[in-house]
Amino acid sequence: MSVESPQSDADLLEAVRGGNAAAFGELYKRHVVAARALARQLVRGETDVEDVVAESFTKILDLVGRGGGPDAGFRPYLLTVVRRTVYDRGRVESRQVSTGEIELFDPGVPFVDPALTGLEKSLISRAFLSLPDRWRAVLWHTEVENAKAAEVGPLLGLSANGVAALAYRAREGLRQAYLQMHLAASPQQACRPVLGKMGAYVRGGLARRDSKSVDDHVSDCAECNSVLLELVDVNRGLRVIVGPLIVGPVFAGYLTALAKAGAAAGGAGAGIIHALGWIRRAPKSQQAAVAGGVAAGVAVAAFLLVSGEEPIKKPPVAAAPSPTRQEPPAVEPPSEKPARKPEPKPTPTPTTPAPKPGKAKLSATIGALGSLVRSQPGIVGIRLRNAGKGPSDELAATVALPEGVTLITGGSKGSSVTAVKPVGTVDGWSCKVATRGAQCARRPLRGGSATAVFLRVRVAASAPEGAGPAVRIKAGGLQVKAVSPIGVREDGAPARFATDGKVVVRAVGNALLTCPPTRQGCPEALRRQGQRRDNDLWTMQPLDRDRVASTKSSSAARLDLPAGGQIVWAGLYWSASTDTAGPIKFRPAGRDGYVKIRPNQVMSRELPVGSAYQAFADVTGLVSSSKKRGTWWAADAPMKPGISQHAGWSLVVIATDPAQPYSQAVVLDTATQIGGEKDAAGRLDVPLDGLIPAAAPARLELVTWEGDADLSGDKVSLGGAAMTPGAGERDAGNAFDGSSNGASGLTFGVDVDTFSAELGERPRLSIVSRRDAVLFGVAAVSVRARS
Repeated sequence: MSVESPQSDADLLEAVRGGNAAAFGELYKRHVVAARALARQLVRGETDVEDVVAESFTKILDLVGRGGGPDAGFRPYLLTVVRRTVYDRGRVESRQVSTGEIELFDPGVPFVDPALTGLEKSLISRAFLSLPDRWRAVLWHTEVENAKAAEVGPLLGLSANGVAALAYRAREGLRQAYLQMHLAASPQQACRPVLGKMGAYVRGGLARRDSKSVDDHVSDCAECNSVLLELVDVNRGLRVIVGPLIVGPVFAGYLTALAKAGAAAGGAGAGIIHALGWIRRAPKSQQAAVAGGVAAGVAVAAFLLVSGEEPIKKPPVAAAPSPTRQEPPAVEPPSEKPARKPEPKPTPTPTTPAPKPGKAKLSATIGALGSLVRSQPGIVGIRLRNAGKGPSDELAATVALPEGVTLITGGSKGSSVTAVKPVGTVDGWSCKVATRGAQCARRPLRGGSATAVFLRVRVAASAPEGAGPAVRIKAGGLQVKAVSPIGVREDGAPARFATDGKVVVRAVGNALLTCPPTRQGCPEALRRQGQRRDNDLWTMQPLDRDRVASTKSSSAARLDLPAGGQIVWAGLYWSASTDTAGPIKFRPAGRDGYVKIRPNQVMSRELPVGSAYQAFADVTGLVSSSKKRGTWWAADAPMKPGISQHAGWSLVVIATDPAQPYSQAVVLDTATQIGGEKDAAGRLDVPLDGLIPAAAPARLELVTWEGDADLSGDKVSLGGAAMTPGAGERDAGNAFDGSSNGASGLTFGVDVDTFSAELGERPRLSIVSRRDAVLFGVAAVSVRARS
């Protein structure tokens, strides 16, 4: 490792993952002062401070060695681990938990101190956490810790000017993310155009007329005025909210201690050696967990720091998993009085040349998610995998779109270079408009990893059918190309949202109309019994379960997200048998009052029984800031009681699941009638283009309206045999039987079902309705990605 040209933290982490222990020694020297500064605010005594610091670095070394841990922002990640380590030690000492219950963990989100509960839900903190790692790192060092650009440069592998430029882009990205959070929280209609201009207003990039309209609005709107103040002084928000979010209530003390400590990294070698002592003193269960990989890595790093020699590299020996009763590898017990003087410097061992870094091996795919349908928006996904053993160079992708397909941009009109906001978990990609497509760039992709970027597009009514989108990706001397054989289609279901990662899909819902409870046969029908489980046989009336006087119809559904999961996207859908759509009331889990949700899109259709609509609203911001497990309520959707009428709602989400493998997720929606008339198709085929599934079952969440339990012949398949729904009567020959995830009993005219089946090479969702007339609404799919 060259001292003259220091590597960035991201480069060092990449080297550690490749087995270079010296790189971890450099990370230790760079950040141990900060770790000690925080530990001294949390524990008393230098011995405990060094124990906490050593244990924290040891955990991170093990995580990074196993492919986890941070990619770029090492300092905030380290501070989170320090706080968590102190918290876990306190639980052990107070006997709230045994040492065997504390596992090595990967803190993908900040550790929230009970005294600061709620900070993680603030818009500025959520906006900060949504930024790429590199942007978060530069903002943390320059704005939160107030470090000089020259000091931050080596951590990011940049010059001082480069740090200043990156910090500027990161602050602007934070402002845009903050505004997007506000827009996603469904502000008042009059506020939306003003919020959309605020980023340019703060930069001084608005025309005088537009600036005046913003001034006039914020002078009378307290909420928009507070947003403007946050944007003008975004640095203050970082220090007041993000600083305590990462460091905790001792943030001010940490900054003071860090300033006193300065940039000196003295004692780094002794600190790493102290880590060896911590491993020896740790409980046996923890020794067994870390001794195989961590102790060896720390020992090598300590050797480098003490002797300055590069040790002979031997092939790594994998440590077998240790059962609970198995003794850990033997280590020498610590002496009662540790030697204060270093051992004599060993005779340097002849070194062997370091192995050459592995080469990158790239492969790419491109395609529409779902379908590119005329006159509708859609999503084009580009996926890239590095199957080699070494990292690639910087990635540069050129995307060519079919004729009649254009990018949906987030920039202002008239700008020479218009930014494009990718969909979902952006994963470090940045894109801009180019001739007939887009230009996208990303940091290097490490060996054995995958990445994806999704672009929103609009398909013209006159777009011709033909070839699909294409992409050319360059990484230094490497170049890969991909072309989709499928372009614009006349029909199908376009994608509403798509993302890759450790993600899953979930959907719940309920009805808002029911049979008259006092009428004979209704109680039996609600229990899924008897012969009158069809809304054609009842004069349907509003269902009102919330005991709130101001609502006329209401129902609930329970949603439980995976442990440790976070919301990536959430959509609210509602439908009824009437030609007039409008807002719905929605009450998140854990809240007391309803929020009025206005639709972002409404699709109206004519069914055999009359007019019907499906409405959609993006509620990602609202759901992200609410409880992840609990009961959700919806009320007072526009509806019309009477015979053969339906009304209901569904909440569809994509969430992270730390326990899942790398997966792909997509949400498709449309409003298409299936069956019911001689000239209406009794079968609907929905291409699931853009998915590259592994040989593992996919999870399908399906939302349909107007199904009747007493009319069989409804079947759902993913290219094979008919699938059995996960709830209701579980009859593969009667899929739409009035059953909804999260609700109990019969849900007249509303089906929110879960199915599972393997996807083929060209996956396709097929829905058949022989006797019934149903309205297909939403399909959400998650599947493990093919490696």
